[in-house]
Amino acid sequence: MKFRFLFFLLCINSWTLTAQVVEPAPKRAEGEGPYNQLIVRGATLINGNGAPPIGPVDIVIEKNMIKEVRVVGHPGRTIPESSRPVLEAGGQEIDALGMYVLPGFIDLHGHIGGESQGTPAEYVFKLWMAHGVTTIREPGSFNGREWTLDHKKKSSENTITAPRIFAYTGFGQGTSGITSVEEAKKWVKDNQVAGSDGIKFFGARPEIMRAALSENKELGLRSACHHAQLNVGWWNVVHSAEAGLTSMEHWYGLPEAMFTDKTVQNYPLDYNYQNEQDRFGEAGRLWSQAAPPYSEKWNEVMDRLLALDFTINPTFNIYEASRDLMRTMNADWHRDYTLPSLWNFYKPSKISHGSYWHYWGTEEEVNWRENFRLWMTFVNEYKNRGGRVTTGSDSGFIYQLYGFAYIRELELLREAGFHPLEIIRSATLYGAEALGASDKIGTIEVGKYADMVLVSENPLENLKVLYGTGALKLDEDNNPIRVGGVKYTIKDGIVFDAKQLLKDVRDMVNEAKERDGQISYPGYPNWDN
Repeated sequence: MKFRFLFFLLCINSWTLTAQVVEPAPKRAEGEGPYNQLIVRGATLINGNGAPPIGPVDIVIEKNMIKEVRVVGHPGRTIPESSRPVLEAGGQEIDALGMYVLPGFIDLHGHIGGESQGTPAEYVFKLWMAHGVTTIREPGSFNGREWTLDHKKKSSENTITAPRIFAYTGFGQGTSGITSVEEAKKWVKDNQVAGSDGIKFFGARPEIMRAALSENKELGLRSACHHAQLNVGWWNVVHSAEAGLTSMEHWYGLPEAMFTDKTVQNYPLDYNYQNEQDRFGEAGRLWSQAAPPYSEKWNEVMDRLLALDFTINPTFNIYEASRDLMRTMNADWHRDYTLPSLWNFYKPSKISHGSYWHYWGTEEEVNWRENFRLWMTFVNEYKNRGGRVTTGSDSGFIYQLYGFAYIRELELLREAGFHPLEIIRSATLYGAEALGASDKIGTIEVGKYADMVLVSENPLENLKVLYGTGALKLDEDNNPIRVGGVKYTIKDGIVFDAKQLLKDVRDMVNEAKERDGQISYPGYPNWDN
């Protein structure tokens, strides 16, 4: 099943192919702890609830739980020992003075690699963990439901190095096709019994979508939907939200809900959805066909989604190549962290999903920049009116690399108009709320799991310090240096050296290059011809 992801997008109400399994994660050999007591001392806390930074704080962790968060002094002043929590015999400390501590990040659109990409689970997990991602939602369970649930269990037991996993199964997975309301309801019930946390939809006939979503909601499970263009003409985001969908992925289905002078996107008459240049090129003209910002129809759709407590998970980054292919293809991290097999998966092709640059040019990119402007305007205003906007990366496609793409998503939320504190909230608390897990994760509070990110630079001033490649600056001698990068990722009280995880990934990539050859840029071998 070489092009499994394309099949998902074309799927209307069936799952007719057998999922392919990537190399499973090995037994955990990284991380120290959990400890009977661990104290993170002297950090500045940037919490996920929108509060301003405060510090220095000492955070007491026992096993995998936060037991105390104590302000112990004032910035720039010596911390009185009398103000600090007492280290018990056998307890461990992290000297975090001058560092910043944040809740563990949540990637709400995290696919665990794929056979076509040649990305083993260890590679994917370590890239996420090295960027502070301690929780992911697997939207679709592309490697099969049982494979995903097995890794979810191993992650919860910390027998593998991996973020905690929320498994959303692709609707209809394991069947030859769902064609009736009764079959839809039965599949949803079976999915709950199997242990899935929710369902990922791509669309289906309206009566089937309505039945599946209402049944899923009644069972108390969550849901996500990529409103694929083959189904959006009869079922858009508002229909899904009213039927019980809890979150939308990407943006398809949202502008279609705001058409005022048409009911179907203005496709050219020679358009073919199977042609990726057509598909992505015309998608870049879609938002301009919707009602303009702040108009009556625009507000009507926004108000309806707000009333339903609906979550928008935009995944801006996965479309960034559409507006700037050269930038995305030449990102700093590809040289050291992108596997040759993944690079080969990205290459231009007329038969692969996401390889839409048959002849991608200035006109397409200009259209997409306007598309982003209108899309970001809606998302930012949704946030301003109290709506929940979360962070997801959809990494592993279109030159977007696990972990790195997640940090890029944070930067794109900033471009959309979010204050950096609002971005951290989207990356932590709002993600936890969308998963129904805000009682356990999403903020650094007593009684929650000890999931944290420690970084030596202030990410509010420059989100780039969260990249594994850090941020470029000049030192006092006018020399360019790299600063930042996550220092420690703590998950369930286990302390991971983020930079060591990155080294592990670099070693995997170097070994793959020795075996499979170096990566090269498309078209350059024939440049002189």
